[in-house]
Amino acid sequence: MTHTRALFGIAVLAVPLLWAVASGAQHPADPLAAERAALANGNLTDASDGLRAYLKAHPDSADAHFLLGYALFREKKALESLAEFTAGARTRRPKADELMTVASDYVMLGDFADADKWFTEVTVEAPNNPDAWYLLGRTKYNENAFAVAQSSFERALALRPKYIEAENNLGLVLRELNEQAKAKEAFQTAIAWQGDGAKDPQPFLNLGSMLADERNFTEAMPYLEKARTLAPGNPKVHEEMAQVYEAQKNLPQAQAELEQAVALSPETSGLHFKLGQIYRREGNRERAQQEFDLCEKLNSTHSSSATPNLPKPPPSPKQ
Repeated sequence: MTHTRALFGIAVLAVPLLWAVASGAQHPADPLAAERAALANGNLTDASDGLRAYLKAHPDSADAHFLLGYALFREKKALESLAEFTAGARTRRPKADELMTVASDYVMLGDFADADKWFTEVTVEAPNNPDAWYLLGRTKYNENAFAVAQSSFERALALRPKYIEAENNLGLVLRELNEQAKAKEAFQTAIAWQGDGAKDPQPFLNLGSMLADERNFTEAMPYLEKARTLAPGNPKVHEEMAQVYEAQKNLPQAQAELEQAVALSPETSGLHFKLGQIYRREGNRERAQQEFDLCEKLNSTHSSSATPNLPKPPPSPKQ
């Protein structure tokens, strides 16, 4: 089975806020109170328009540049966001919570080295912020610095007991460090902490995938089914289930899961190849060839062969 690495998802970086905007807090005589309130309410267009208008009259306002940078981050415009932080930094240095957005912009761009630099700086300036340690751990994980990532997740958990995302990611790190029993325990703990009202599918997916890798298919399937219930739009879940069904020689169910995965991620060449293999095993050579042709076409355009995993959004910088 394919390991499910919990990477930062560009589409899921609009996380809960840590800055004053999160609560819609307004300061006495705050000239940006309306824009802060718009951001807190998710009215990104109104906030951006108001901030741009304010900056025309007050081009040296660091607060306005940083708020606009945060709004652009929320709009998934990382380069434009970084430009605003650069402009604001000419007047004053960003604070720790503002640097969280800078680091998250670099994550969105896939520049983990710069993300590492700024998340590390945040942990120095705000050492008791569990989200900063968690996000640093995620970044270290993506840099394959697994031992350092483990320490970061453990620090986040010490600061915030029962931090489900940190415990789940600790499991991922332990798996990479070949601590298989401890990894399973971490996933099980992250599941147990959710109780009956589970919302995060990732520990279910990760534990189910580990069990499937060990060919414990009967034990793996309930976890994968729970992940599918919680995240029916995640193509990685359907791919993992398809591989279990295929291993059990249940080709119709494997076909159905892969067809759903392809529908959710049509640009992933690897899914088309796997679906083609199922069709061929079922004797449907025409449909198999269609999938192989699509796979070849996508590979020629340098499309990703890896199925995207759509994790729960990480905690967002607060403004």
